[in-house]
Amino acid sequence: MAEAGAIIDAVQRLTISQGKLAGEQMRLAGFQRDFIEGAFSEGNNLACLSVGRGAGKTALSASLGVTHLLGEWDPQPQREIVVAARTRDQAATCFNFARSFLGERDDVKVRRGAALELEYDDGSGPHLFKAVASTGKAVLGGAATLAILDERAAWMQSRGDEMEAALLTSLGKRDGRGLLISTSAPDDANSFSRWLDTPPTGCYVQEHKAPPDLPADDWPSLLLANPGSPDGIGPSKAWLLRAAKQAMERGGSALAAFKNLHRNERVNIEARTVLIELDAWQPCEVDALPDRDGPVVIGLDLGGSASMTAAAFFWPHTGRLECLGWFPSSPSLAARGLNDGVGKRYCEMAERGELRTLGDRTVSVEAWLSQVLAHVEGEAVHAILADRFKQSEVSEALDALHCRAPVIWRGFGWRDGAEDIERFRRAVYDRRVAAPKSLLLRSALSDAVCMTDPAGNPKLAKGRALGRIDPAAAAVLAVAEGQRLISRPTPKRREAIWA
Repeated sequence: MAEAGAIIDAVQRLTISQGKLAGEQMRLAGFQRDFIEGAFSEGNNLACLSVGRGAGKTALSASLGVTHLLGEWDPQPQREIVVAARTRDQAATCFNFARSFLGERDDVKVRRGAALELEYDDGSGPHLFKAVASTGKAVLGGAATLAILDERAAWMQSRGDEMEAALLTSLGKRDGRGLLISTSAPDDANSFSRWLDTPPTGCYVQEHKAPPDLPADDWPSLLLANPGSPDGIGPSKAWLLRAAKQAMERGGSALAAFKNLHRNERVNIEARTVLIELDAWQPCEVDALPDRDGPVVIGLDLGGSASMTAAAFFWPHTGRLECLGWFPSSPSLAARGLNDGVGKRYCEMAERGELRTLGDRTVSVEAWLSQVLAHVEGEAVHAILADRFKQSEVSEALDALHCRAPVIWRGFGWRDGAEDIERFRRAVYDRRVAAPKSLLLRSALSDAVCMTDPAGNPKLAKGRALGRIDPAAAAVLAVAEGQRLISRPTPKRREAIWA
């Protein structure tokens, strides 16, 4: 196998035939050089590259395939390069790049069928470059020396996994290399996400993504996901910033798509909107909280071993909102922060008194509710709101604590959830909520989105797979019930009439 330096030199002898750099010799950006050096280093036979859309992934794939086809590195006989994409049309993009790099050559045959093929014969061949769709059966029986899985995150789950297995198992026949190159998948369950998060031995991973919870038009973080932009590879700075502002103005799925494709964040791009915009929430964060006056409404969200457990306390007559979160003590908050991709945020929440640990592997429901009720000891509790799917656990714990407060069971589906979300939003927009500057609540709100059904009804959901929206869910329950309480007319008492 050739050294990375020889591969880089071979690629940079190619001439670009399309785009704004057409006619110039190909020049690799620093991140592309780093990827080649890592992917073709000793001990690695697999490599993953994740970078924003338009960052030259397809051109890089085609250039590696063409130079290998011509034998400029690893000149073993009868070389076979397979480039797979989700559909044949997408595979044709890489195929056309390869054809443009080769130019008009008498020793290269072009075939267009179910697979798009380039055949090169130098006397030790023939050597094949094939661009195929990810159907799984298109490469059975092959013996690839280089396999490139283009835009792997976009492949259909079942057929994509079948195709991946067929390609990667074929590499063992001739000591081949496999490259998985794509923008980020929308969630952690995607096969490409698992390659990035838990790479096996012998797999090099290079991921360029913007950190979460930053404005879409934050240029330093945009540059992290688009490292080729200063070198003229991919969208320019002006284009990215303009597209970011447009996405922020449109919001919803447009903003999610921009974050996923151009900031390379794992953001679901289905028809979703944020629960509440940051600009709308910030005026609700006050330095001096109103008094705890009148009855309090408690919203509960009971999590499991991995998810957070949360409680929100809302005084509807003054608008005061408080929120607390709980995690089991094992693993530690520092370890959870790393696993959830938020760094030291959980530790900072704990230092601020917003996040607590309780229990070992799971939060004890009875101990948790004891702390919840102790937080508002002496206050008149109007009602406790909780998810009806956790009714048995919560009811048993409240009975054990001899709690006499009424409990209202709500659902997070389209029916109850839509009403509660709209009442919560209305209260925020009308400035009927006053909360402290809570890192816990702000973090939860930034991860909370709403799925919308065809009738326009919202349902609470996570904006990213590892997001913790439990405090936001508890706040929605408490504030919505508080708004129902103050909107109900107060019955007038009739004076006694003595006959």
